Amino acid sequence: MTNPDTTGPGGASRSDEQVAASLYAKAEKIYPRQVHGLFARLRVLGVLGLLGIYYITPWLRWDGHQALLLDLPARKFHIFFVTLWPQDFFYLAVLLIIAGLVLFFVTALAGRVWCGYACPQTVWTEAFLWIERKVEGNRMQQQKLDALPMSARKFRIKGTKHFLWLAFSVWTGFTFVGYFSPIDELGRNLLVFNIGPWETFWILFYGFATYGNAGFMREQVCKYMCPYARFQSAMFDKDTLVVSYIPNRGEPRGSRKRSVDPVAAGMGDCIDCTLCVQVCPTGIDIRDGLQYECIACSACIDACDDVMDKMGYDKGLIKYTTEHAMQGGTTHILRPRIIIYAVILLAIFAAFGYSFSQRISLGLDVIRDRNTLYRETSDGLIENVYILKVLNMDNAEHQYELSVSGIPGLTLHKDMAVIRVESGGIMELPVRLRADEADLEARSNDVVFELVATDDDSLAVSEDARFLGPR
Repeated sequence: MTNPDTTGPGGASRSDEQVAASLYAKAEKIYPRQVHGLFARLRVLGVLGLLGIYYITPWLRWDGHQALLLDLPARKFHIFFVTLWPQDFFYLAVLLIIAGLVLFFVTALAGRVWCGYACPQTVWTEAFLWIERKVEGNRMQQQKLDALPMSARKFRIKGTKHFLWLAFSVWTGFTFVGYFSPIDELGRNLLVFNIGPWETFWILFYGFATYGNAGFMREQVCKYMCPYARFQSAMFDKDTLVVSYIPNRGEPRGSRKRSVDPVAAGMGDCIDCTLCVQVCPTGIDIRDGLQYECIACSACIDACDDVMDKMGYDKGLIKYTTEHAMQGGTTHILRPRIIIYAVILLAIFAAFGYSFSQRISLGLDVIRDRNTLYRETSDGLIENVYILKVLNMDNAEHQYELSVSGIPGLTLHKDMAVIRVESGGIMELPVRLRADEADLEARSNDVVFELVATDDDSLAVSEDARFLGPR
């Protein structure tokens, strides 16, 4: 017989109903309380610095061009004093690998500080929260406003907030497109409503994504969409720095007056004020232990330290610590995974730096004519035909001299007297090599093409090829 106390309508158990409710219930809006303190100031500095970099960088100029411009139509990326071409995609891939490894290294060492201080979702959410507080007021005022029926005053306040959000979002989308299209030209075209369809699409798309993610979804992005929250535990160990509540000191919790001695009353330092919950941007209770929703923003640390100050207790009831330290052990900063990450990062950095330092802004590809292995000329010489592809990856036009070596008496014949390639240009140059059969040591002989800029000896490149003959 089914116990009526554990069933609901239709015979479903209450636990099933609770699961279904959690799956289909509308997410409740979180009103994070504003907090002040050391970590709050660090977050503000981080937000201002990162947003400043994002919005200012596209307007910087360097050597006559936009300092940071990923010019896809022209197939070149300007990154301050460096210009990268499609042939340099390898370097961009390595930079992404380095960024991923740095994130793993920082996570293993200091937990989710990236999420709390530098993640774009956190940064733009903080900016939107600041606008919301300026327009609607503090946490209590926002809650009261949302509870009121729609009125002219409420419509005006909400309308002002959303107008500012939308303006900020569109400017964000405009700046994003400005990294791929010259931003000064983009701005002029926008003023006369003469921007292209793709630019319009990405401005609106990126702006809408910012408006939706930072204005409405907020913590739901961190909880349900971000994959980093799911696999971070694989990088955590007992020596990883995390935000933690110290239960041995805080329990048993309970409210009391400042004059009450917690030891005499048999209570811990936690006065159960719930401020740590009210300031949390993801709405968790840090006193329940480490949770994947925690983004290590440390707002709860600032709030709790302020309360401890007012109560006359020592700070640090909630703090950055490690599992080893909480268990009375010693935190080990240098441990195998940290050393391995550091060694791998240093090795990749060194290889990347050396490879990039040896990079030459000139490319040369040699393609043999495979339709004819070789042919004999009227004067009895052996001739091979090649197609040379010359790529000028410099920011200026250059003229080049071509030479070849490897076989005694080898001569070079080309259709163009002058090899001149504009910046970013590719030239296909047919050439013919002729040699006396008596000078050929084998059926296949090594030759080397060398290309040198006439105005800059440092722009030189060589490419190996094969010269085929009858032997």
